[in-house]
Amino acid sequence: MTERQWRSIDIATNEIREYTKKAGIETAWDRLEAQEPQCGFGKLGICCRNCLMGPCRIDPFGDGAREGICGATADTIVARNLLKHICAGSAAHSDHGREVVHALLLAAEGKSDVYKIRGREKLHALADEFGIPRDGRSDEAIAKDLGALFLAEFGRQEGTLLNLARAPEQQRKNWEAVGASPRGIDREIVTALHSTTVGVDNDPEHIIMTCARAALADGWGGSMIASDVSDVLFGEPHPLRSRVNLGVLKEDEVNILVHGHEPTLSDVIVAAASDPELLALARSKGAKGINLAGICCTANEILMRHGVPIAGNFLQQELAVATGAVDVMLIDVQCVFPALAELQNCFHTKVVSTSPKAKFPGAVHIEFHEDAAYETAKEIIRLAIENYPNRDRAKVKIPRVEEKLVAGFTTEVVHKILGGRYRPSYRPLNDGIQSGRLRGVAGVVGCNNPRFPVDNCHVELVKELIRNDVLVVQTGCSAIACSKAGLLTPEAASKFAGKGLQEICRAVGIPPVLHVGSCVDNSRILTACAEMVKEGGIGTSFDKLPVAGAAPEWMSEKAIAIGMYFVASGIFVVIGQPLPVQGSPMVTEFLTKTMEKHFGATWAFEADPIKAAHLMIDHIDLKRRELGLPGPMYDVPYAPKTVDQESAARSVVLEAVGAGS
Repeated sequence: MTERQWRSIDIATNEIREYTKKAGIETAWDRLEAQEPQCGFGKLGICCRNCLMGPCRIDPFGDGAREGICGATADTIVARNLLKHICAGSAAHSDHGREVVHALLLAAEGKSDVYKIRGREKLHALADEFGIPRDGRSDEAIAKDLGALFLAEFGRQEGTLLNLARAPEQQRKNWEAVGASPRGIDREIVTALHSTTVGVDNDPEHIIMTCARAALADGWGGSMIASDVSDVLFGEPHPLRSRVNLGVLKEDEVNILVHGHEPTLSDVIVAAASDPELLALARSKGAKGINLAGICCTANEILMRHGVPIAGNFLQQELAVATGAVDVMLIDVQCVFPALAELQNCFHTKVVSTSPKAKFPGAVHIEFHEDAAYETAKEIIRLAIENYPNRDRAKVKIPRVEEKLVAGFTTEVVHKILGGRYRPSYRPLNDGIQSGRLRGVAGVVGCNNPRFPVDNCHVELVKELIRNDVLVVQTGCSAIACSKAGLLTPEAASKFAGKGLQEICRAVGIPPVLHVGSCVDNSRILTACAEMVKEGGIGTSFDKLPVAGAAPEWMSEKAIAIGMYFVASGIFVVIGQPLPVQGSPMVTEFLTKTMEKHFGATWAFEADPIKAAHLMIDHIDLKRRELGLPGPMYDVPYAPKTVDQESAARSVVLEAVGAGS
């Protein structure tokens, strides 16, 4: 195992990783080593299992097979595989949204004692937006109509998704011109999967346009619905302080970690953890209390609304168990290692799976249903309390490492922070961009990947952006990575940000890096961009804005779907490892060059975080020049290029990326 593969910039991760190495406990890094060398055909995207005549592999060097048995070329195979990835990623987020809508309907119909309408202001705003009458009606009646409206979006057969109306008019025209406007959420995923079946769509360009439409159904459909309904059901997030990293675990309390993505149970767990009966039971077992913390995106959901601390991101899930201090690891769906069930055998931890969609051999399965949410939550917490006395104190190794953070920023929160309670507005943000005090805005999102030094790419990329006066918004594991590095506090502005960004942060009291939620909450970045366009002065559609996106350490199909819906929405996206498409120069060129013609944006692949940040800044500066905006107000470490330099650099980058280098 090379130094690169072992290394993380996070002290707590390194501390527990060294312990697991010495103890002979297998983790993701060991399993990565066992897979080396990884399948070259798979990494290039040129293997096909779409039928049982194969599997077929295309020789990337041209000496072997140039077509599959059916005649499919590398271009077709690569495009179809990409589309399947996007369908899976879109389905994951959209199914999350459907579950939250079901919980909303339970609350609206009075069939739940724990689900209530806690985001009344958001409910009324959505009702007004979608034409649901409010006069003389109860919140429950309004919520029932809203839930039915959103549920119908999944099975919509005619027209386009209602949320597309939130996009600027020019944006909608761009989608219509290329046939990318998504219809029903489920319809787009089913149609796309049908088109990948053997003997259906074999035109790689047409397949990639289907990729865009299916991904847009996620970003402007399932994910956006999930965020909106969660705000209605669980309450709108608001800025709050909390803590992050493995040091939030406690030696003298019952530790329960929630891990996964769906907030319907985790939100109830937060309430049940304060139940007097359960607290008394914990004390009777010798514990001082019940300590709740999170891993991954479920952590972000309950952080944003309740301030529950985060124990870590994706690659810390095994390390959290290896501290020996976790009494229950509660899991639902997405980003959960099957290896957790085996790892628990080395410690006293009980891994508890809850979703009807996902079972893990070896885990305790306590199936969760919304109509019995509180009873299920209490059962799981009781299990953790009963397990507390089984903790082997000799094995408890909690790193004394934690960091402060501020989270809870949404489209609405930024509105109020910038313009004040009585005159909320994005005007100050647009003014900052127009004047050059703020260079632009970047979204940095996505997963961890053991193929990268853990957290390093997220942190270094974000540091380079903010020191060059680019405001950063984050979601998911990327936000957790940067919070562990101390970037998500107002104090971080004076330490890490450029002078212009510092002035804005001081004026409104925000960090230079804004945590906007879990991975489904990337839709909040879309609505924030829509507000920037609506405010005026910096472009009439997303592809005109001085904004860019990145996923430095991505690994999930969901990340591909997210990246595609941002590119299809006109936002340039840089990712740390290439999409599995480089076995087809044609598909690679389409994604990194030709999509500009259709959507005003492209993908780029760059593993070096500083170079990736510079690609994003170059793009932001290009958009500023096209808008006739001045350069940065203050001196910046990475200076704007001249027009000639920009043209030459852009040509070199596109040639390199297009060639699959």
